[in-house]
Amino acid sequence: MSNNKKRYIVVAIRPWNEKIFKERISKFLGAWKLINDPEALRYEAIKEFNPRYIFFIHWSIKVPEEITDNFECVCFHMTDVPYGRGGSPLQNLIIRGHRETKITALGMTEDFDAGPIYLKEDLSLEGLAEEIYIRAAELIADMISEIIKDEPIPKPQKGTSVIFKRRKPEESELPVCKSLRELFDFIRMLDAEGYPHAFIKCKGFLFEFSRPSLHHDSILADVKIKKIEETNK
Repeated sequence: MSNNKKRYIVVAIRPWNEKIFKERISKFLGAWKLINDPEALRYEAIKEFNPRYIFFIHWSIKVPEEITDNFECVCFHMTDVPYGRGGSPLQNLIIRGHRETKITALGMTEDFDAGPIYLKEDLSLEGLAEEIYIRAAELIADMISEIIKDEPIPKPQKGTSVIFKRRKPEESELPVCKSLRELFDFIRMLDAEGYPHAFIKCKGFLFEFSRPSLHHDSILADVKIKKIEETNK
C-alpha cells in the first residue's frame, strides 16, 4: 500500500504539539487524524480508522493494552533510553545538570518507556521549558516523517535502565540552591503552559515565577502573586 493510502493517528494534548500537527504533520502523505482528548482514545473508533501507526506525542496517560496490542503505537520520550525512563523527563534531566538529550521514538509496551527503539535524535535543553517543548515538537515531526517513509524495524533497548520519578506539583516550591545558575535552571524547567510554575509561599501569599533570564549577578523574572486561600479546618 502506498503512503498516499495509509492512515495515521497522532495523539497529543499540548498546544505546541497540536500546532505542529496542523502546520506540518497533517500535510504529510496519507490520511491523518488528531486525537487531543483522552476520552476519545477508544479502541472501536481506532479500529474503524485502521491506522498504520499511532504516534503519541508528549503523552503521559496509560494507553489501554487493547490499543497497544493491536496497533503499532510509537511514543516519543525526551531521554536517551534506557536512561531516563519514567515521568517528567525534561525536569529530571535539567535538575541533574544535563544540557542536551535525545528524543527517542519507541514502541509502546505494557511497561512505560521500555519498548524497542525506532530512532533517536539530538535535542538541546537550553531555554525555557516551553521553548524546549516547541523545539522538540519540530524534531518529532521530522522523526514521524522518517518513520512513515522508511518504516524501520524497532530494535530492543540495550544498557542499564535509569528510572525517573514523575514530579508532583508541590515539588515546584523553590529549593535551597547553591548558585544563581541552579536557581535559574529550576525556574526555567517549569516554565511551560500546563505546568506548575516555580513558587514560594510567604506571609499568606503565593509567588509564582516565570520567564527568567540569567545575568552576571542576578536573575530577572516575572512574578505572579496570589493570596493563599485559607481553608476551614
